[in-house]
Amino acid sequence: MSQTQMMKGILDGCLLAIIRGKEVYGYEMTERLSDYGFGEVSEGTIYPLLMRMQREGLVTSVKKESTAGPKRKYYSLTDKGHKELEEFLARWKRLEKSVNNAIRQETNEGSEGSG
Repeated sequence: MSQTQMMKGILDGCLLAIIRGKEVYGYEMTERLSDYGFGEVSEGTIYPLLMRMQREGLVTSVKKESTAGPKRKYYSLTDKGHKELEEFLARWKRLEKSVNNAIRQETNEGSEGSG
């Protein structure tokens, strides 16, 4: 499985987490994702996700003046978006625990059997 395939379900949650704190525009989200180690994620990847999340009622957007050119579309979470983020975080915590358990268990068994 490629990293891109693994990322598909995770990006929504990461975007919701980024938007949770304050209104954020698309390019800023791309920069934040890059700062967090998601360098391969482009604006062309996140805008369709944001549009879908807006259709689903998870985020709202508003265009605001920018000091650096044309108006920017700023996104913020709706109540439904906050709920979805909390559900994502709970799912992520369970998944992270399961993956870590499997890796630890198999690494320990593998090293015991090879010695």
